[in-house]
Amino acid sequence: MSRPRSPWTGIRAYFVEPVRKLLPVLLGAWLIAGCSTLGPQSVPRDRFDYNTAISDSWKEQTLLNIVKLRYADMPLFVEVASVVSGYTLESTLSLAGTLATDSAVTGDALNLGAGGKYTDRPTITYAPITGQQFNKSFMTPIPPRAVLFLMQSGWAADLILPITVDSINGRRSRIAAGVNQRGGDSGFYRVIELMREIQKSGAVGMQILRSGEAGETTVLFFHRDNVGSEVDAAVSELDGLLGLRPGTRETQVVYGLLPKSDTELAMLTRSMLQIMIDFATQIEVPLEHVQEGRTVPSLEKGDGLSRLIEIRHSKEPPESAFTAVKYRDYWFWIDDRDFASKRTFAFLMILFSLTETGAKEGLPLVTIPAS
Repeated sequence: MSRPRSPWTGIRAYFVEPVRKLLPVLLGAWLIAGCSTLGPQSVPRDRFDYNTAISDSWKEQTLLNIVKLRYADMPLFVEVASVVSGYTLESTLSLAGTLATDSAVTGDALNLGAGGKYTDRPTITYAPITGQQFNKSFMTPIPPRAVLFLMQSGWAADLILPITVDSINGRRSRIAAGVNQRGGDSGFYRVIELMREIQKSGAVGMQILRSGEAGETTVLFFHRDNVGSEVDAAVSELDGLLGLRPGTRETQVVYGLLPKSDTELAMLTRSMLQIMIDFATQIEVPLEHVQEGRTVPSLEKGDGLSRLIEIRHSKEPPESAFTAVKYRDYWFWIDDRDFASKRTFAFLMILFSLTETGAKEGLPLVTIPAS
């Protein structure tokens, strides 16, 4: 007599065997599909996240160093030299079964299992700006041609010149701190007003000429043909304040305190460190810090002494801050609703980019794997 046929016989024939044969193909297709989409999907997320994080930290570091200078503390800049982000995706899928004979007590069994592992391990390299690079980036005056390039690109003269220029043809700006502290000449600020009027009229042009020994020479054209009477009057007044030859079409721009001739414009520009110290004197500091001798009083507003930027302080974290840092148990911040201060701070960040030397060889590096 033949034994009755087990119901698992049909399952083995029509289900288990086909699954066993197709499993390698299905597993391979799943892994290939998963890995092929990992990289492209990470690009928009990583690019914007790192962009935001680095930008915010750069603003906070700059503000912190300005605040530290106000308290005679040592500023230090640490730049993000590189960001290398690596991803690892591991996945497993298992299928196991046991087919027993018709007389076995345990019977047939089928086991299905899956597992995966995802690793995100970015490596961020930091490079402190020290030594020769610090000297070039922060101690060297900004070239006059860079100041004029900024004006030509659309930045307002009444924003650029009070920040970057110490004097124009002997007309001197105010210095808010240090042994050379002084109020600015009224003629200096009148020169800035006239330059802004001429700039808005479109009567300003600039050209770079090359000479054999002196290198690049910047030439500023103050007027073009057929200018209006108001612009012509502004140009005439400007020529008189700066001691320039009336009717001259070209003015050579050089670095220095005083011009050598009546066709030369001498600009004594500031370094990034001087600009940061100037901003530091304009911070609103706690009164008790001044009374205890921790810092000096804030710069008072007045003619030629108006603040270029408003940096406030508070005990509690600010609710609406463009950027904020905590120092000596106080929050120092720029209000997000103060557009003028935000524009000045943004211009400062652009100046940092202009003074970047790009020489990073030999600097001490700190590499931190971020988990």
